[in-house]
Amino acid sequence: MKNFLKKLILSIVILYVPLQSMAWGAEGHRVAGQIAYSYLTPKARKAIQEILGYESVALASTWADFIKSDPAYSYLSPWHYIDFDKVYTYPEMQEYLKHDTNVDAYTKLNFLISELKKKGLSKENKLLYLHMLIHIVEDVHQPMHTAHADDKGGNDFKVNWFNNPTNLHSVWDSQLIEFQQLSYTEYTAAINHTTAAQRTQWQKAPISQWLFESNQIAEKLYTEIKPGDTLNYKYNFTHIDIVNQQLLKAGVRLAGVLNSIFG
Repeated sequence: MKNFLKKLILSIVILYVPLQSMAWGAEGHRVAGQIAYSYLTPKARKAIQEILGYESVALASTWADFIKSDPAYSYLSPWHYIDFDKVYTYPEMQEYLKHDTNVDAYTKLNFLISELKKKGLSKENKLLYLHMLIHIVEDVHQPMHTAHADDKGGNDFKVNWFNNPTNLHSVWDSQLIEFQQLSYTEYTAAINHTTAAQRTQWQKAPISQWLFESNQIAEKLYTEIKPGDTLNYKYNFTHIDIVNQQLLKAGVRLAGVLNSIFG
């Protein structure tokens, strides 16, 4: 009975915590994952299916958030983001990242890509690393995952979403996307319209550019509001195009990375 209760409590915690902290929220991650799948090569699709089994890329994209509350995986938490303590020009950010040895999204993305290209990787590590790679590529396109260290990426920047107390990080994780009232498949169908030239351009960009683009958005977001402000219809109207563009870039770039590894 005690073991059953422990498992029940752990299950509740695992289901509850991500609602408070996951980047893009489950829906945003799945939108980006579904977009990525649409641009995979047949070879990459087959290789990924061999690793994930019946789990789709869209559903695999949320695993890293749902597992965060399991103590055995707590070491993965810093992999989801990279905080910056100043506003960087692109050359300055490139120089900073060149010497980055922290456990963060940048160093771990490079690690995961390198590992997944190796032959002889164990099935267990293939599954873990693929889950994390899918998730983190998507994470860094959420601007508040490349934001300020002193407010924990906007988690301590308190605002109201309509009449509900929340924070700037959560608004960009979930509130804006959920406000559209679409399923992740409907959302994907609504925004997944790119040209071959656009995809080529986005996929050619190095990871440092992904981070710079997201950080530039985050820096602008900080200047537009102050703590305690109420965000509502107008905020949605002026920012949803940015959300959609970042989801698209996340999906297209994720496809590019997966194709380069498995395709």
